[in-house]
Amino acid sequence: MSLLEVILVIVLIGGILALVASRLVGGQDRANVRLAESQLITLAGKVDQFRMDTGRLPESLDQLVSAGGLQGWLGPYAKAEELNDPWGNPIQYRRPGANGPYELVSLGADGQAGGESVNGDIRKP
Repeated sequence: MSLLEVILVIVLIGGILALVASRLVGGQDRANVRLAESQLITLAGKVDQFRMDTGRLPESLDQLVSAGGLQGWLGPYAKAEELNDPWGNPIQYRRPGANGPYELVSLGADGQAGGESVNGDIRKP
C-alpha cells in the first residue's frame, strides 16, 4: 500500500465514523422529544388530579410538590425533578392555555421559545 492509499483509507474511515456519530446524537435528541411528550402528558394528569382534589388549578407547578397549606391537597403529586424536561429546562405552566384552562410547554433542546425539530416547543394538553 502506498502512502496515498493509507491516507485515503483513513479519510474514508473518519467519514464513516462521523456519519455514525451524527446519527447516534440525532437519535438521542429524537428520544428526548418523545420523552418530553410523554412527560408532559403525565404531568397534565397530575395537574388534573390536583384540580379534582382541591377544586382549582395550581397557581404554579411547585404546588404539585408542596401543599403550602392548601385545603384538599392530597399530594405530593409530583417530585421536583419531574418539573424539568429531558434537557434540564423547567417545564412552562401557563394559565390559561392556548386551547384550554392550562398548558404545559417544553421549550425543546435549546430552551428557547419557538424553533424547529428538536428545538421546537412541545405543548400539552
